[in-house]
Amino acid sequence: MRILIAPDSFKESLSAKEVINTISNAFILEMPDLTIIKVPMADGGEGTAETLIEATNGYFVEKDVFDPLCRKIKSKYGITGDGKRCIIEMASCCGLSLLKPEERNPSITTTFGLGELIRDALNKGIKEFIIGIGGSATNDAGAGMLQALGFGLKDKDGKEIGFGGYELERVESIDLTNVDYNLKDTKFLIACDVDNPMVGENGASYVYGPQKGADMQMVEKLDKALVKFSKVIKKVTGMDIYNIPGTGAAGGIGAAFLSFLNAKLMPGFEIVSEFHNLEEKIKESDLVITGEGKTDHQTKFGKVVSGVSKIAKRHNKPVICISGSYTEDATTLYDYGITAIFSSIHTPDNLENIMKNANKNLHFTALNVARMIKFLNKKKGGGPPESLLTTLKDFEQSYQTLIKDQAP
Repeated sequence: MRILIAPDSFKESLSAKEVINTISNAFILEMPDLTIIKVPMADGGEGTAETLIEATNGYFVEKDVFDPLCRKIKSKYGITGDGKRCIIEMASCCGLSLLKPEERNPSITTTFGLGELIRDALNKGIKEFIIGIGGSATNDAGAGMLQALGFGLKDKDGKEIGFGGYELERVESIDLTNVDYNLKDTKFLIACDVDNPMVGENGASYVYGPQKGADMQMVEKLDKALVKFSKVIKKVTGMDIYNIPGTGAAGGIGAAFLSFLNAKLMPGFEIVSEFHNLEEKIKESDLVITGEGKTDHQTKFGKVVSGVSKIAKRHNKPVICISGSYTEDATTLYDYGITAIFSSIHTPDNLENIMKNANKNLHFTALNVARMIKFLNKKKGGGPPESLLTTLKDFEQSYQTLIKDQAP
């Protein structure tokens, strides 16, 4: 029997690789002859770089860069084990988490630090980039990033503009003379899970500006500046970027990537699944196990568990989800291909203890799931996993009662 284990991380407690190893160890105890395929997953958001770098035995490079307010900070990017790809999380240099609430101001925050990370990787010969753009504190349409890469954003007097969302209204031309020559023949995949356009009531400023510190007056001015910048982009590149879905992500940075860096915007899960060749591995498996820290109604929106399940459903593979916890509405995921959902939290406790015991509790749950599968397999006479595991939904309720009585 071939089992594929493809979970997300359990946020703030276990990495995806740790989750895999814990589940794998539990299953091997009960079924030593199993073949286990390990695929650490992520959805393009927080933790994606760590997951992909760890999975490929890669490494991280630290770099001093500007934060959103042009203060020097230590940030990092990852290089995959084959030395060919760079993984960057935009939030590590341009994120809201780097600012105090009172410092949030998208009229002046910049993506320059992201450009610095890209340029450093380019100087090391990297030609392929995967960039997660969630959690940004900026609304400058990637102008700061472009400036760091040598693009000259000039005002009517031919002088370089400053940093921040408001400065975009001053741009009249873009000088390509000093663009980093290492950008030639590069490939950028941008993990983007929203389809907002660059401007307008559904655009970057109106939808995401308020959470970055903008009041309505600032939102209107930021949107006007983005409109101006989109016109300059069209004049320089011929691309009408104005209403392309996804260009409003992360303060409009999708527009810069599409216009000047020949990038491709893709849902984060799709990027990671292609990275791992996940679909082929699922096709070769008899059973798929996935999971995350908490499974709820949001799981269906581009998260790892729903993404893995959809692929498995296409190939008629049963899926078990083992998560830290789940809500009642998580049962809607049965329609996405999940056979059964299990929680690794057995008894009420405070968050500190739950986090501390995450590995032990996960092992206990995985062990019981493995025992159940072994029992069903024996009862069914070793029949195909598809016929065995469809019965797991019926066992789930009794299982949860059982582990409450047996939990250590």
